[in-house]
Amino acid sequence: MPNPTAAMLVIGDEILSGRTRDANMHHLAQELTKVGINLREVRIVSDDHDAIVSALNDLRAGHDTVVTSGGIGPTHDDITADCVAAAFGVTIDVRDDAAALLQAHYDSRGMEFNDARKRMARIPEGATLIENPVSIAPGFSIGNVHVMAGVPSVFQAMVASVIPTLTGGAPILSQTLRVDRGEGDIAAPLGQVAAEFPDLSIGSYPFQQNGAYGSNIVVRGSDGARVDHAITRLSELFPA
Repeated sequence: MPNPTAAMLVIGDEILSGRTRDANMHHLAQELTKVGINLREVRIVSDDHDAIVSALNDLRAGHDTVVTSGGIGPTHDDITADCVAAAFGVTIDVRDDAAALLQAHYDSRGMEFNDARKRMARIPEGATLIENPVSIAPGFSIGNVHVMAGVPSVFQAMVASVIPTLTGGAPILSQTLRVDRGEGDIAAPLGQVAAEFPDLSIGSYPFQQNGAYGSNIVVRGSDGARVDHAITRLSELFPA
């Protein structure tokens, strides 16, 4: 039985403008791999209501799990929660449990729980909260969609909260073989090995070092014996 699949929706003009480098995709991919969920697609969209709704509906229809990143803060351009509510066709409003968390957080710091901060307590109807031990403001899950903050430390904490609730498959194993030859030299035999092991993912990642070309061949799969077998076969074809 194939592993479940996941998609990620990264939201924010700051990502598309190049002002901010996204680090969340890398972390999510690693964590999903550990529990046997295959991250199959990542999309980046601007802070545009229709674009977010359209992308979210497409991704949640095509994958078992969708994780979003960004757009749930206190400013006017943080519109992700509203877009998720629109995608699911539900209402959204300040929710008592989320507001209580934030009220206590700001009270303990002598800060006002103002209208801007109350935006972070607006949760779509029917959603469950995702714990945020870093900065308190919660994310939320609705259907197969998990809505998380874009700040990497907060995103990582939210991922840690959600991962145990997901249904995974067989963990993905990986081995790498370094070959000191260019891709043009190894392409044909590499293709033959890939055909011999259709159940595995076999990729070539070229590099240049000290003026010489080489490739790292990465074999990935859920069956450790098959991964070992493929690496042995490749080692025979491309001896060190």
